[in-house]
Amino acid sequence: MKKWKCLVCGYVHEGDEPPEKCPVCGADRSQFVELAPEEAAAAAPDRPAPTQTAKPASGTKISAFATALISKHHIHPISVHIPNGVAPAAVIFITLATFFQLEGFALAAFYNMAFVLLAMPLVLFSGYVDWQKRFGGNLTSIFWIKIVCGFVVLLTSTILVVWRIVDPNVAAATSASRWMFLGVHLVLLCAAGIAGFCGGKLVFNQD
Repeated sequence: MKKWKCLVCGYVHEGDEPPEKCPVCGADRSQFVELAPEEAAAAAPDRPAPTQTAKPASGTKISAFATALISKHHIHPISVHIPNGVAPAAVIFITLATFFQLEGFALAAFYNMAFVLLAMPLVLFSGYVDWQKRFGGNLTSIFWIKIVCGFVVLLTSTILVVWRIVDPNVAAATSASRWMFLGVHLVLLCAAGIAGFCGGKLVFNQD
């Protein structure tokens, strides 16, 4: 049985021909290469060798060094644990505050959401670096989903933080907007969860 490897995410397919598209990252069959026998495959690179480029200027060197460190030390999966870990707590707090009028929980939700917002620039930038360096910048469906979800989290966290600053009593029983405020929290949580699910598929190469 032949084995075919996706050059985008590393998924290995067994069959006489490569699949029409990768079940993990959505890359088309042109991104698959047939794996040689194990003894030859061990020496073969997983990805195409980078093309030779002109020697970068000093500023470009610093930028290249920084992005290489981000990719090498897995800054994106590390940083993404912040919104994916803190956002559910914020949603739980604001839900309790909305239903039971617990102002302390509303304040805790605000601080947690502010932390999510502060983390998002690093999450998005490190994700972009990983996408370019590890996956060759291939804009397949799974990356579209991750990018859209990332910006949804950024947008909704910005809205929620600003909304709370402008209207500190937005979660109070007297506020006509409290259910919409809670709904935006839920949208953010769904987007973060979907992005995390897609990231897990890429990391563990599961269909």
